[in-house]
Amino acid sequence: MAYYVINYSKLRIWEFMEYSKMIYLDGDIQVYDNIDHLFDLPDSHLYAVMDCFCEKTWSHTPQYKIGYCQQCPEKVKWPAEMGPPPSLYFNAGMFVFEPSLATYEDLLKRVKITPPTPFAEQDFLNLYFRDIYKPIPNVYNLVLAMLWRHPENVELDKVKVVHYCAAGSKPWRYTGKEENMQREDIKMLVTKWWDIYKDESLDYKKPEPVVSDGIRVEAVALQPLVAAAMTEAKASAVHYVAAPSAA
Repeated sequence: MAYYVINYSKLRIWEFMEYSKMIYLDGDIQVYDNIDHLFDLPDSHLYAVMDCFCEKTWSHTPQYKIGYCQQCPEKVKWPAEMGPPPSLYFNAGMFVFEPSLATYEDLLKRVKITPPTPFAEQDFLNLYFRDIYKPIPNVYNLVLAMLWRHPENVELDKVKVVHYCAAGSKPWRYTGKEENMQREDIKMLVTKWWDIYKDESLDYKKPEPVVSDGIRVEAVALQPLVAAAMTEAKASAVHYVAAPSAA
């Protein structure tokens, strides 16, 4: 549980009131295609990709023990004697949400009285947003474990967002000897991550200093933010700043 404590800081993103809608992404996620259209999804819902219950990390759960997974519910039916099937459960590494101070304050109030669980803030967010959660296709958050647990559900050529999640799946720790990581599709996605990492054209380049009245002033590349501020002057809120590329 202590490993996940820092994840609760994620709740603070509901404070970003200058935006009407946002997309949260974990640090082990790479976006490979433009996903701006997700900002156009209907309001008043939280959108995310359904998780998989087949990984060993779920071994403490009833779902894992009976072999039930929401990614393939037809394979193992939820036993009637166990009551209603569990609510749809999303992976909290990526989700589309609407900032709200009222929601943020309520989240803090609720988390203080909610007993800790194995998946910490992910379990908590699923519990809190279960009534407004809407699933989106796994192309927006392909957890690598899906490739060896549910390859029939993955259209790799359409994937826009890859989540390097599951034990041993971090590209910066990859040796090729990790369990399930010898697959060719996995190797391709690890290579793709490293290609992005090594692409010097994506490196931050400090703007050239500007000389004004003989005084050297460090330039700051704020063009996207300036554009957003100009938009905000004409409207009550900035909906989003469009990504300039799919990188």
